[in-house]
Amino acid sequence: MGTVNVVNVAKKHQFSWYEKFYFWSIGKGLWITLKHFVKVALFNKQVTIEYPDKKRQYSTRFRGMHSMKRDEQGRERCTACFCCMWICPANAIHIEASEVTAERQHLHPEDKYAKKFEINLLRCIFCGLCEEACPKGAIYLDGTGEMAADNREDLFLTKERMMEKTGGPILGQRN
Repeated sequence: MGTVNVVNVAKKHQFSWYEKFYFWSIGKGLWITLKHFVKVALFNKQVTIEYPDKKRQYSTRFRGMHSMKRDEQGRERCTACFCCMWICPANAIHIEASEVTAERQHLHPEDKYAKKFEINLLRCIFCGLCEEACPKGAIYLDGTGEMAADNREDLFLTKERMMEKTGGPILGQRN
């Protein structure tokens, strides 16, 4: 076996004489602040949004808030299989399952349902893995909802807040 030449690609950054003083970094930060001040003061370009009056335009790539679908008969699609809870990388979903009783049979197609279904939006990263993992097509990231809240309790989505009347087909287009 022959010898191999090893080249050190990552070199440590060598600071120049003016970068060794903190005045350079402070000056760069003040320059950015001054540029924003001039944009607002002279050119009247708004940086902030007047929230209650004007709503923020979300990106076209934004998936939306979580919503739970019902089937064509109005029954809940979620059967508490825990697939969405297990695949969630942020552990933002909490499900408690319960057995379907005879008086609740008309609301659920299976023998088990989600008695408690909560999504913690403070932990959720909106990755969409819960949507892909659901075998019944019960959860989708297409709901409209307000992302701003003034207390922490509003950032916990419950099953009642996510539930819709009817849903589209399980496979294919999203409603």
